[in-house]
Amino acid sequence: MKFFRKLYLSLLAGALMLTQNSCNKVLDLDPLDQLSDAAYWQTANDFMLAANQFYVYERSFIDVLYDANGSTQNYHSDLKSDFAAGQNAYSRGLNTVPTTDANYNNNYNRIRTINYLLDKAATYGNQAEIAKYVAEAKFFRAYVYFDLLQIFGGVPIVSKSLGTTSPELQAPRNTRDEVVDFILKDLNEAIAALPAKIAQNVSTEQGRVNKESAQAFLGRVALYEGTWQKFRNNTARANTLLDASVAASGAVITGAQYQLFAPATLGDSAQKYLFILENQKSNPANLTKSANNEYILANRYDWTLRQIRQNVSRQAQVLGPTKNFVNQFLCQDGLPIEKSPLFKGYATMNSEFQNRENRMKYTLKVPNGYYWFGVNNPRVDWTSGPADRATAYASPFKPYANGLSGYGHQKWISERAVADNEEGYDYPVIRYAEVLLNYAEAVFERNETITDADLDKSLNLVRQRVNKTMPKLSNAFAQTNGLDMRTEIRRERNVELFYEGFRVDDVKRWAAADLMKQPLVGIKWTGTEYQTLWPSQSSTAKDADGNIIVDGSRSFSDKNYLLPIPTQQIQLNAQLTQNPGW
Repeated sequence: MKFFRKLYLSLLAGALMLTQNSCNKVLDLDPLDQLSDAAYWQTANDFMLAANQFYVYERSFIDVLYDANGSTQNYHSDLKSDFAAGQNAYSRGLNTVPTTDANYNNNYNRIRTINYLLDKAATYGNQAEIAKYVAEAKFFRAYVYFDLLQIFGGVPIVSKSLGTTSPELQAPRNTRDEVVDFILKDLNEAIAALPAKIAQNVSTEQGRVNKESAQAFLGRVALYEGTWQKFRNNTARANTLLDASVAASGAVITGAQYQLFAPATLGDSAQKYLFILENQKSNPANLTKSANNEYILANRYDWTLRQIRQNVSRQAQVLGPTKNFVNQFLCQDGLPIEKSPLFKGYATMNSEFQNRENRMKYTLKVPNGYYWFGVNNPRVDWTSGPADRATAYASPFKPYANGLSGYGHQKWISERAVADNEEGYDYPVIRYAEVLLNYAEAVFERNETITDADLDKSLNLVRQRVNKTMPKLSNAFAQTNGLDMRTEIRRERNVELFYEGFRVDDVKRWAAADLMKQPLVGIKWTGTEYQTLWPSQSSTAKDADGNIIVDGSRSFSDKNYLLPIPTQQIQLNAQLTQNPGW
């Protein structure tokens, strides 16, 4: 708790700092913190406190839940993907070259702050006592550069504090390979110096980056870039990176310091409550955050010390899932709907939800007879009995009421009575389920095959967390049922990591622009119960299968894999070149 209080104060200060500097140009040289060097950088504690401010750089709810057309540019949000019903310029491939971009500006402001600590650390007398804070700085520099890489591709590498005449201010962009190598170098150096989870002091260091955090993140980066290169025919480079991803994710698995959140008391609802877990009663079993050993690195909140201060439970509902996402869920026999005899079709509101895997009913809002809860329609006694049902939202839920795709979802929506903006659940920056899925995908893409043993120690743990009786994914199961292993590995990722800011980046690294070009469609209307219950959609365009078309104007192309460099930055540095197609 001592660390949490210190970190909370630092995060608050950091948030204010970022707000005040959000409009600065990319390499604004005014000091960000006005620290006096004569009075600071004298003790290891000074470096620890300075490193605390890096934790505000972690991704959080605003990066995945905020309206895709809002004032902030959250290019990782599923709201800008093919899984979200809505119309925005990015997912349509209609965005234009901006004058400025907060992602570019803020990330370089962050890099400058990190480099400042690293420069000061280089002249500190006792290197051993600040080694872990230097490692944290390198982790976060890698974290920030990876964000720039995903959005813009190759960008200028700045590895030290710059002066007003530094030639780096007019340097050209580094290549994509150089940026990735720089990220991996920082991460490997961080891994070597960071304490393992088991060596961290629970009372003072809980929440800090550790060795496993850096290993897990390296696994993510190397998988991203390895597949980016593979699907652009750079096989040798891809194989090297995929090997690194397998090794890093495998090290986290072998280390056995983290587990999937699957308490028996929550049964098949465990995954739902993972995402809204608070220290106040937030689930039927009254489990608190101490029961969660799945979050490897989390942006930490607390109802008492640091509320999220964003209307998470309401903003989460902005996303209306598309049929493309809904169809990802398997039937209980482990087969996709187009192959399973258990699939009941679309005749009624509930039919497509029947005989489907358990993650479906806890991720989506099942209509007609299903009760769900929100902050203004909270649980009363947590039994799902009459008292709970009396306060439930839209009892029973009517999916056509949302006016988007006809589908609704529950992820990130609290079930306890909590005032707007006061939720206190943590945001999973890295969680163990992702590590398991990263490992399975990296192994498969490296070898074009994966053993049943590797599937069992990774993907199948995720698949069967709340689907204990579902058949495992195996080579024999895939062959017998005519399944494509790559498709099934990606399916698990799509379902498990929904609305956590992965889908857009996955589409880009897979070179799968065609997925974004397809019309966004919702529920099947023609010839179903919806035709009577949702008559207002009679004039809405439908596809050949009778599904309502939410957005049919989409032109996403290869150039959209990277955002354009803001024109202001090219004006400031004539050596910068624009991304292809822009």
